[in-house]
Amino acid sequence: MGSSAPTELGTKPVGALLRQYAVPGIIAMTASSLYNMVDSIYIGHIPDVGSLSMSGLAVTFPLMNISTAFGTLVGVGAATMISVLLGQKNYRSATKVLCNDITLNIITGIIFTFVSLMWMDPILRFFGASDATLPFARDYMTIIAIGNAVTHLYFGLNAIVRSSGNPKLAMGLTLFTVTSNAILDPIFIYTLGLGIKGAAIATVLCQTMALGYTLWYFMDQKRFLHLPRSLKIFQVDWRIAGESLSIGMGPFLMNLASCIVVLFINQQLVTWGGDLALGAYGIVNRITFLFIMVVMGFNQGMQPIAGYNYGARQYSRVREVYIKTAMWGTIVTTVGFIVSEFLPDAAVSIFTNDPILEEKAATGLRMMNPVFPIVGFQMVTTNLFQCLGMVKKSIFLSLSRQLLFLLPCIYILPPILESEAGVWYSFPISDTVSAIITAILAWNLIVKLGKLKDGDDPSILGSQL
Repeated sequence: MGSSAPTELGTKPVGALLRQYAVPGIIAMTASSLYNMVDSIYIGHIPDVGSLSMSGLAVTFPLMNISTAFGTLVGVGAATMISVLLGQKNYRSATKVLCNDITLNIITGIIFTFVSLMWMDPILRFFGASDATLPFARDYMTIIAIGNAVTHLYFGLNAIVRSSGNPKLAMGLTLFTVTSNAILDPIFIYTLGLGIKGAAIATVLCQTMALGYTLWYFMDQKRFLHLPRSLKIFQVDWRIAGESLSIGMGPFLMNLASCIVVLFINQQLVTWGGDLALGAYGIVNRITFLFIMVVMGFNQGMQPIAGYNYGARQYSRVREVYIKTAMWGTIVTTVGFIVSEFLPDAAVSIFTNDPILEEKAATGLRMMNPVFPIVGFQMVTTNLFQCLGMVKKSIFLSLSRQLLFLLPCIYILPPILESEAGVWYSFPISDTVSAIITAILAWNLIVKLGKLKDGDDPSILGSQL
């Protein structure tokens, strides 16, 4: 990428831009999902202990969600700010945001590592680990926690690479981590006999290599966005940090809420279905997550386009990219619905050869996703509010599905149905209610964007940018 700003974000046809930016994002996010799935597939087929290993891996999801939450708190806000600042051609401030992002990611990563290592066993037991699954969860999560600062920094900088106008490189780095992980996993897990520890080592090693290349990329002084030679600029600027963290607060709370909800899901599944029900949820979560990540790829394509044009006050383009992205997001989750309802056995058989676990997972997948098509629209809308800096609405939409609706359901329905089915049916109920609320807020925003003429002051929308 050269030294000029990505002005095509404000001039090129929106449909062509969305394809240009979303396709690499989709490939990257799909690859990222496959990255996690590869671990699950290999772990699920470890001789003699595959089913317990899968349940142990599922126990780590809440703790990994907490790690992701802190990563998005820093990284998403920085990427959004950089998109807007580039639209305003404010390169100096964009550089400050980049350096601030690096410092904050290192700080949060180290703090998370220290806290999680100090209280690993109590945390994992709190998240649903039993005597049988705790050793597997501990072996995996200890190594992941040690490499947490690397993970935060890699994903944060990858988002900035994409937002600064180089989505193909961001995609390429993600593909590299997936490919190298798929190669190293069987070597560490089976050949070296490290089991679930081997999967974690392969994960951290691949991310470390990708981070090294990303840092090298940003050290090129010819790029309009690069790491300066002076170390002073890496000191935390609390004004920038505050603005960045406020924008990232929505996805942070969404991930934190996801952690809390997964914690209670784990506990309810173990209560009503035992350790294998927890393993089934791990499989179902991986399959569903694949389609969610594709929608997130579309969101990543929309983010720089919407952010840049909002900064440049070209509101018609913001409205157009949102509508197109919402349409594609709905198509993706509709495909997920078809797989969940008509091909569940084939989907779950990839992860396990245990017939009991396979049956539980297939049943759970059917119960969980009967209204999955509406999830795509909801995700895109939430992301749009985040892109435009409308923090309160983004946070509200992020939290409503999981905390306001899903959490009560997973405690009310299982006793009524007297089985783990109550946990699975909680998902479509919460999806339906939250989608209705999202539709109301989305319509209100579209109407307001339609009233704004290109070049108008956006303050009437209540933006906090």
